Amino acid sequence: MGRMVQRELATGASRWRRSCPRSAWPALVTVCLLLRTCELNTADALKPNILLIMADDLGIGDLGCYGNRTLRTPNIDRLAEEGVRLTQHLAAAPLCTPSRAAFLTGRHSFRSGMDASDGYRALQWNGGSGGLPQNETTFARVLQEAGYATGLIGKWHQGVSCATRGDHCHHPLRHGFDYFYGMPFTLVNDCQPGRPPEVDAALRAKLWRYTQWAAWGVATVAAGRAWGLLSVPRTAVLGAAGLLLLFFVSWFASFGFVRRWNCILMRDHEVTEQPMVLERTTALLLKEAVAYVERNKHRPFLLFVSVLHTHIPLVTAKQFLGRSRHGLYGDTVEEMDWLVGKLLSALEENGLKNRTLTYFTSDHGGHLEAQDRALGQLGGWNGIYRGGKGMAGWEGGIRVPGIFRWPGVLPAGRVVSEPTSLMDIFPTVVQLGGGQVPRDRVIDGRSLLALLQGAAQHSAHEFLFHYCGQHLHAARWREKERGRLWKVHYVTPRFHPEGAGACYGQGVCPCSGAGVTRHSPPLLFDLASDPAEARPLSPGSEPRFHEVVARVGEAVRRHRETVRPAPPQFSLSHILWKPWLQPCCGTFPFCSCSEDGDPKDP
Repeated sequence: MGRMVQRELATGASRWRRSCPRSAWPALVTVCLLLRTCELNTADALKPNILLIMADDLGIGDLGCYGNRTLRTPNIDRLAEEGVRLTQHLAAAPLCTPSRAAFLTGRHSFRSGMDASDGYRALQWNGGSGGLPQNETTFARVLQEAGYATGLIGKWHQGVSCATRGDHCHHPLRHGFDYFYGMPFTLVNDCQPGRPPEVDAALRAKLWRYTQWAAWGVATVAAGRAWGLLSVPRTAVLGAAGLLLLFFVSWFASFGFVRRWNCILMRDHEVTEQPMVLERTTALLLKEAVAYVERNKHRPFLLFVSVLHTHIPLVTAKQFLGRSRHGLYGDTVEEMDWLVGKLLSALEENGLKNRTLTYFTSDHGGHLEAQDRALGQLGGWNGIYRGGKGMAGWEGGIRVPGIFRWPGVLPAGRVVSEPTSLMDIFPTVVQLGGGQVPRDRVIDGRSLLALLQGAAQHSAHEFLFHYCGQHLHAARWREKERGRLWKVHYVTPRFHPEGAGACYGQGVCPCSGAGVTRHSPPLLFDLASDPAEARPLSPGSEPRFHEVVARVGEAVRRHRETVRPAPPQFSLSHILWKPWLQPCCGTFPFCSCSEDGDPKDP
């Protein structure tokens, strides 16, 4: 019976799509998914379009649909009203590069070497050699093989090349996307002239200080020799000056041109703007995303729009400046909402709303330490949740928005409070696209379709594990039988200043070393009654304290048995800037180009 239904759907799907009312098409897909009697790879007509929108550093408390009453986000709020809103959606890592690696592959980032034990926790240069390994499988690759058009517009931050400038081994087009337009790196303060440096700012300051000290030393020796106070050979003075110049050039060649090396736009393999002009980047990205929808409206497509909002520096179009009640950060959030509205309008204008699964999220929590004396708070608000970007254990670092809309297939206005992960997107979209989840590796994500549709009441995750770099900081247990949601903290960051709630003056909190506290016994919270993690439980306040800690500890032990070493992509040799890998338009090192024509202002 199932095979007969499958054959009937396959042969009649295209005719159905052409002749039936648009409102009836989602009903067919719903029956298909619920009965599990048809395979979506039998006909393109049954494959939904998939639009994934990811914000950068957005706090879960910045959106109206998650409780904000002072920032205006009507388009994202409408998306939630027309779809399903997840209230316990969790990033797999609290920083950009590892979180996005886990999102793309459905696997913890340490499984692909895209996280660090110590030192650098994210890629630092377009001209580095680290990045998402070619043997990793992204959801884009699976859907591309299933017949989808696959596009990425916006931020990548998963590396570019390995050995030569043109090998592009880590590039989006080597990971299943057939079209890319955007930043191969990420926004940093260095992208905006006049802002304080961000890329390796502490190391840069040290190198400049060492250069000054050495220069004073050489100058003093040269002056002493000139005045006859020191008997030093002229060749020695010249040699020291030459070494000093070589030292200065060796580090200034990278750090002195961060904007030119890192802040660039690419279309596929070609650099189109170097350095990029931030004030018009949002309009360029929106133009590309809308054009991609229009180009592919007659075939199934996956479009991943990875917006640059709300990562610092906050560059907002003049039409939005001063409009919010929360300064420049609030203006940027409201501009991002406008951009989301334009993407939703593009779907509607092309008749694709009912045939498209739309998803909105952020890569991790808001950046609490992002502050400026003149501009105020530049990072997001994480609502009631403790902690922020860089903190893998506290909820504020990893709890993110999760909104799905698919009219006629997913129930409008549904709220799901079960633990889910960004890693779940991989198996979810693979299932929708008719692909197969790889069976030759550990996949940590679980399909969300049954939960989103209401066919399942509980998450497929009994346990979730929260890593800071390669260090396990916390784990949670969804005890379905008793309705409890336990969270165990093994390591927590030491806030600076003490009790401040963040690591001010340090960029983000560390994962290990003197900047963390290890807890023995671990901290225990019941998130069902204490989502803000304000009241740690003890054996005196919770009779099952030792039982719960032991149960989670056993789950951690079993989970750690699945961890295998992977070549580290954040090692110093991979992180360092290499001029022969630097993407460049023109002749290196004279790299300079600009997009033809200026897009219209929003």
